[in-house]
Amino acid sequence: MLKTIFGFTALAALVVGTSLPRSTGADDPPKPEELPEYPLLDKKNTAKAVTPDEKTIVAELAPDGDKKKIVRIGMICEVCLREGALEQFLCKKGTKEHEAIVRIDQDAEMVHLALLAAGGKVGTPTQFVNAQTGCPEFKAATGSKVNVSVHYKHKGKLHTHPAQDWVWDTKKKAPIEHTWVFAGSQFIKNPDDPKAKPFYGANSGDIFSISNFPYSTLEMPVQISKDEAQLTYEAKTDKIPPLGSKVWVILEVVAEKK
Repeated sequence: MLKTIFGFTALAALVVGTSLPRSTGADDPPKPEELPEYPLLDKKNTAKAVTPDEKTIVAELAPDGDKKKIVRIGMICEVCLREGALEQFLCKKGTKEHEAIVRIDQDAEMVHLALLAAGGKVGTPTQFVNAQTGCPEFKAATGSKVNVSVHYKHKGKLHTHPAQDWVWDTKKKAPIEHTWVFAGSQFIKNPDDPKAKPFYGANSGDIFSISNFPYSTLEMPVQISKDEAQLTYEAKTDKIPPLGSKVWVILEVVAEKK
């Protein structure tokens, strides 16, 4: 009996040792890119962390007389999707990674507060129903326009460009053409505990949306249904660094014309 067991063990070891090919690295997934240094607009500017972890979200400060003003917001995000249909650009970690290109490991309300500090004015998320009549009626999101760009390493080079370049319109064969606005999500009260802190709706995953959602922090002020988004917009795989890569998502509030 023991002889049989030992013989089988030796045979198994021989099979494993000779028949399974060793990885050459050719088929291994590409390694994630490291986070580059934050790209200041001017050498006189400084970047200051504004989140409790002292790193995930930074405010870029520029001299303004004897004071300083916030000119941009930088967020450390991670690539979570490179292929497939899109409904989001940015989601909170642990929510909608299956339909967003990047995720952030931070409370979405901190993104909201950072935009306010940078001069953003909150508008309203997409509305699907007329509040007075109760009838279906689409009303586009409103709020300050926000330019969103990405800064990252890919294939040995640094890249900086609009976030829209990662969102491919399969019908027009071009990047999505719309700009985001600061819709501001919604604060949802707990009906069972009125004294509890309201839940910030974008924490469900809809931080920077492509299709229309009622809880987005940033949204595109055009009508894009979930079905339309899945049929029209997809990740521009060749421009996006490997999964797990750290990238800067940079926000710049567009000043209103006087």
